[in-house]
Amino acid sequence: MNTALSWIKAYVPQLECTDQEYCDAMTLSGTKVEGFERRDKNLEKIVVGQILSIERHPDADKLIVCQVDIGGETIQIVTGAPNVKVGDKVPVVLDGGKVAGGHDGGPLPEEGIKIKAGKLRGVPSNGMMCSIEELGSDRNMYPEAPEEGIYLFERSPEAGSPEKTAHEKNAPAENPTENPAQTAAQTAAQTAAQGQQEPVQVGADAVELLGLHDTVFEYEVTSNRVDCYSVLGVAREAAATFRKPFVPPVVKETGNGENVHDYISVEVQDPDLCPRYCARVCKNIKIGPSPKWMQRRLAASGIRPINNLVDITNYVMEEYGQPMHAFDLDTIAGHKIIVRRAKDGDEFQTLDGQIRRLDSQVLMICDAEKEVGIAGIMGGENSKITDKVQTVLFEAAIFNGPNIRKSAKRIGLRTDSSGKFEKGLEPHNALDAINRACQLIEELGCGEVVGGVVDVAQPMTEVAAGGKTGRKLLPFQPEKYNNLLGTDIPEADMLEMFARLEIETVKEADGSTWLVIPYFRQDLNCDADMAEEVARFYGYDKIPTTLPSGEATAGKLSYKLRIEQKARDIAEYCGFSQGMSYSFESPRVFDKLLIPEGDELRRTVTISNPLGEDFSIMRTISLNGMLTSLSTNYNRRNKNVRLYELGNIYLPKALPLTELPQERMQLTLGFYGEGDFFTMKGVVEEFFTSTGMKKRPTYDPHAGKPFLHPGRQALIQYDGCTVGYLGEVHPQVLDNYEIGAKAYVAVLDMPNVIPFTTFDRKYEGIAKYPAVTRDISMVVPKAVLAGDIEQLIAQRGGKLLESCQLFDIYEGAQIMEGYKSMAYSITLRAKDRTLEDNDVNAVMKKILNGLEQMGIVLRQ
Repeated sequence: MNTALSWIKAYVPQLECTDQEYCDAMTLSGTKVEGFERRDKNLEKIVVGQILSIERHPDADKLIVCQVDIGGETIQIVTGAPNVKVGDKVPVVLDGGKVAGGHDGGPLPEEGIKIKAGKLRGVPSNGMMCSIEELGSDRNMYPEAPEEGIYLFERSPEAGSPEKTAHEKNAPAENPTENPAQTAAQTAAQTAAQGQQEPVQVGADAVELLGLHDTVFEYEVTSNRVDCYSVLGVAREAAATFRKPFVPPVVKETGNGENVHDYISVEVQDPDLCPRYCARVCKNIKIGPSPKWMQRRLAASGIRPINNLVDITNYVMEEYGQPMHAFDLDTIAGHKIIVRRAKDGDEFQTLDGQIRRLDSQVLMICDAEKEVGIAGIMGGENSKITDKVQTVLFEAAIFNGPNIRKSAKRIGLRTDSSGKFEKGLEPHNALDAINRACQLIEELGCGEVVGGVVDVAQPMTEVAAGGKTGRKLLPFQPEKYNNLLGTDIPEADMLEMFARLEIETVKEADGSTWLVIPYFRQDLNCDADMAEEVARFYGYDKIPTTLPSGEATAGKLSYKLRIEQKARDIAEYCGFSQGMSYSFESPRVFDKLLIPEGDELRRTVTISNPLGEDFSIMRTISLNGMLTSLSTNYNRRNKNVRLYELGNIYLPKALPLTELPQERMQLTLGFYGEGDFFTMKGVVEEFFTSTGMKKRPTYDPHAGKPFLHPGRQALIQYDGCTVGYLGEVHPQVLDNYEIGAKAYVAVLDMPNVIPFTTFDRKYEGIAKYPAVTRDISMVVPKAVLAGDIEQLIAQRGGKLLESCQLFDIYEGAQIMEGYKSMAYSITLRAKDRTLEDNDVNAVMKKILNGLEQMGIVLRQ
């Protein structure tokens, strides 16, 4: 969205600020300004000059020497322009001045072009007459400029120009600063004085006369602020931001004594796609150029002036944000408009001459016999306005935004009009816009407006909170706004901000206050929206920095995530790299893992729209992804691979599903290469220790996992709860995954592990008293597990036991069959005294007695 500051000031006449101040203030109040550009950039010392005489250059056939009056002084200028004559008034840049660019209309130099007095072919020249390109514009925006040569303000009759036409005599004054937002009486007075306007004064500021003392601002408007896709919407924001009165155009009643229903009828067959359609008729149309002030404003918005009729529709579209279209009524069969969907396979020629293929989702504007326009996008070639038009049908309608967007993409045609309709326009705006257009038709002498309007509209009454009907109402809740913002803004200040935004207040008998939302603010629908309005006009920079309230504002991860992060840290510390695999996999996974039919793991959640059979169920075990990753690394000849993954498994509570499945986070470790069962066991115990699990875990060798080696697997138990399992992968499973080396895995069920963890730490000082170490070597039955021995030593050692460490295990010819040799180093220490032999011997005796009861004897 681009607007000229002069156009904004037409509706906020008391607005006084610099370009940068405007940019900063509007951005801070929520109407973000992307940038701005001065239209008079690099235009300096340029005045209106009148050519007094012309002589041929003595030494050049294509140059002439002009004497130019610049207001109290005559200077000599040498030029090669072919279009100037004596008496012409032209823009003249004086010695030391600047122009924006060259006469060729190429890219404008950043610093402009400095003009200095000098000689051309030996003849002094003290300035330069300017073309429109040298003033930084082109004929698209100044259609009265010649194709080649100098821009002419006025051409005197003596210079051979034709007399003014009757239309030109009745045209508005060429005053680019004229404010169309004025009372009807002011407009009438101006219109009466059109033929007596002052001529262009010699020596006047040429840049001002061309409307170039202006700044064009580019805005980034969010899609919810449809009202700001118009000059009036931006002007409202500017008035509220700078606390200045907003003066909208006063639209007076127009129309003769005739009835528009005698000229046209409208039928809307698809009201869901067209909730409102307004039509008016203007006759006795006189096509001609639009006034200069209108041309200048359109040009500043990037719209090329064409003629008064087209310019009025474009002007209203920019002013109100409401696209309009004009049809030649004589081309409308049956003088009837029908709004309906197209038929599949229909073709239609648009104004740009292209044939568009349609379908039943595209909304069309039709007459009694044919299509005449694509609704909200572009009119048809068969109803376009020509110079011979006598009667015009104006259309201002509201179309369904999503349908317009889809239709524009479908037919491959996006226009300024469709871009506005896509946002979802306000239905009330259509009638205001078409009345404004008809007012301009009358004021500019373009034709005669037929009385009345055809208005086919769906009911627009809104039901608001509290059962109140009419305009949209929201309760005024200042405490809630302050709570949302973390501020303490007084109620009176909030009400003053709302008043600037044209939000009225209504007080009920019960003491409650309601906010009446203006129809053009479709984005205000709840308390959060109103709090945002308070925030942007109170000033985002004034709102103190606060943390949002709630349980998640301690500035750290939740406890669960901290434990998971610790799991990652320990795994990576032990040389494992993180992997990630899909949560959905193939039903054939269970066969590869040797899981028998009927096992609970085969009760899976089936995906209703899978990518394929290989991704058709949610996993109930995490090993497939780990073994697949190990297999990939093995077959790529990577050695000593260690991987870990933190991911969910999905266990259905019932099948078929009646509720969401249970999601359980699993820490899965896997490796092949250097290491064995005890290496994996050490990683698990390192994790337990680092998360504050002080008790020794126990291991049950009767795990019964079919995918693990029968004699090299164990359930991991902690404080009587099974928290996972580990072991060597079954050789058949290794073959299924094409892994040619022993592989080991461990899986910890995090929901069972987390309750036993803690990050609380109690400081214990360095031991003050020495430790005593005793080594014992034992002959142990093979059925006795090392874990059972360590558990007994821990129980019998009591508070004096500091540690016990297995440092040797042996089976061989020197040991009787069915037994093994095991050696432990036992460390004892007291915290309050030095241990004596009696203390140590008593503890060791209790330990040995317990070992003897397990069938263990000391090795001799």
